[in-house]
Amino acid sequence: MMHYRGSLEGPQHLARRHEVAPSPIAGVAIGIITIDFDYVKLPGNVANATTFSFPVAYEVIQIEIEDLFQGKPEILKIILAAAKRLEQQGVRAIVGACGYFNHFQEQIKAAVSVPVYLSSVLQLPLIQMGLKEGQKTAVVVADGEGANRAFFAKAKADIDQLIVQEVGTLPSFAPIRYNKTYLDHQELSDDLVRILVGLKEEHPEIGAILLECSDLPPYATAIQRATGLPVFDFVTLINWVYSGLVRRDFYGYF
Repeated sequence: MMHYRGSLEGPQHLARRHEVAPSPIAGVAIGIITIDFDYVKLPGNVANATTFSFPVAYEVIQIEIEDLFQGKPEILKIILAAAKRLEQQGVRAIVGACGYFNHFQEQIKAAVSVPVYLSSVLQLPLIQMGLKEGQKTAVVVADGEGANRAFFAKAKADIDQLIVQEVGTLPSFAPIRYNKTYLDHQELSDDLVRILVGLKEEHPEIGAILLECSDLPPYATAIQRATGLPVFDFVTLINWVYSGLVRRDFYGYF
């Protein structure tokens, strides 16, 4: 049996003939483009492989984070080369490990043959669709300057429906932003909870929260417990993409 990609549903399928496109590895559906940083990456971080219940492939690139925040065109070729390498490895979809990869979503998806979901902010239109009229989504971002109207428009999101909260200037976030090898996890968690609780009080129209930064999913549960709101992030995006790429049969009784 010839196919481009497939799966073995049981030992009985081993006898079939299998032919696929050339690839040095197999069984990795998600490819992640991440930046060459040394800071602490806790479970929950997109750059920590134990975050996921399935294997992922990483392609590490060397760029300045400020260039990504600003979407500087000169880094496109580096990101594109990484996407091509992941495609050649046989991944079924490509994601990013920073929300500001959204600057290059259109160019990368046009250049490869697999689906591309580079940024957590791509979830915003769907999140907003589920909210009542007048409700908004709070978006927690690492860089306020780069998170402007044009940036969100690239994800088909309207900034007028968002409450944008920058956390990149927090001293507790500095080890992540400036690539230090230490991190006070509890301090950052407390700061994020305090900010989001205050933001909800200031803006009662907030109906959901999106964490743009790929370093913030470790704090999603604490934020949800404190605010009582749905919290979306890179992990919700990647898990959703994977669930569509690798379907499973249903078992049970009726």
